[in-house]
Amino acid sequence: MIKPSLDSEYRSTMADSIMSKAATMEIPINSNGDSRTAEDDSLEQDLQQVMVSGPNLNETSIVSGGYGGAAEGIIPTSSIKGPAILFNEEYFERRCGNTPKPDLRSKSRGIPPSQSAASRIAHHPDHHPAPSMHHSNSLSAMMSEEATRGIAVEKFDSVKKWSINTYKCTKQMFSERFGRGTRTVDLELEAQIDVLRETKLKYEHILRLAQSLTANFYNMVQTQQALGDTFADLSQKSPELQDEFGYNAETQRLLCKNGETLLGAINFFVSSINTLVNKTMEDTLMTIKLYENARLEFDAYRTDLEELSTGPRDAATMMRIEIAQQEYQIHKDKYERLRSDVTIKLKFLEENKVKVMHKQLLLFHNAISAYFAGNQQQLEQTLRQFSVKLKPPGSDKPSWLEEQ
Repeated sequence: MIKPSLDSEYRSTMADSIMSKAATMEIPINSNGDSRTAEDDSLEQDLQQVMVSGPNLNETSIVSGGYGGAAEGIIPTSSIKGPAILFNEEYFERRCGNTPKPDLRSKSRGIPPSQSAASRIAHHPDHHPAPSMHHSNSLSAMMSEEATRGIAVEKFDSVKKWSINTYKCTKQMFSERFGRGTRTVDLELEAQIDVLRETKLKYEHILRLAQSLTANFYNMVQTQQALGDTFADLSQKSPELQDEFGYNAETQRLLCKNGETLLGAINFFVSSINTLVNKTMEDTLMTIKLYENARLEFDAYRTDLEELSTGPRDAATMMRIEIAQQEYQIHKDKYERLRSDVTIKLKFLEENKVKVMHKQLLLFHNAISAYFAGNQQQLEQTLRQFSVKLKPPGSDKPSWLEEQ
């Protein structure tokens, strides 16, 4: 019972002596202004060594009693269960100021770097497609850029060639208009082309007249049909004039039927003339237009070559003459090819025109003669002879669905 009181008195005495010494203690300061002494440094080194070696609390003991207490006051730490003290090397180095910056990516994810993952990455570098994907993307971007540049260059070259060709052809055309330039002329072919253009104009006039005849005759047939229906209605409502109205109604119906047959022949005539004028002749005239453009280009490059040939013969001029000679030959071949095409088409057009017009004119004459002679059998025979198929009545009218 006396022992606790002695321990308390001893503790208070030791505390008072330590505080009195601390109050009168002088703190040495070295030349650098550091208050740390060699004893402090040795103490800190001992502490670091102990913390690095990882002391185990199981090998120490805790004194439960006072200073210099009895042995029964010692409690073995093997009975205390808990984690040992671990030394945080990263914190110590950061405190000393000589540590690199921490990896923000690892801290942001909260996942510490794994040594096994690092070893797998080091041993298997081919399993990471990022560099190859970047390389493929850059390669595809370069290929698309090259393709775009190639298209732009090609368009620029085409525009450049078109501009030069247009300038030369315009210059040649004005030179011919004002009588300063010469042109290549094929007299026989030019005469045939002029005849074709005149023939086309005359056939277009025939086509317009035939279409007008068809429209007027169609109106007449419709009028005869309405007149025949009216006569038939009056023959039933007027007993005293029943026979007279009946005869006229029958006549108008017969004329309407023959008129529809004649309309079939005239429509066939108009269709054939329209095909001859607006398709066959027009196709030949399109080829003639290409031939005339080729002739103008040929004369333009021929004139350019003649002008270069009369100039000085230095190295640059000889190169330009060679290029002009090649272009002249190209346009000459094109001109001769199109001239041959025009000659062939004119020949076939003349043969086709004679054949078509012979058949159509004979049909038109026989059909008109049979109609106005009142010979219904001859009219029908004429249509069968030329394989003309009549359209059923009302086929030209649109259906109720088309009218909606």
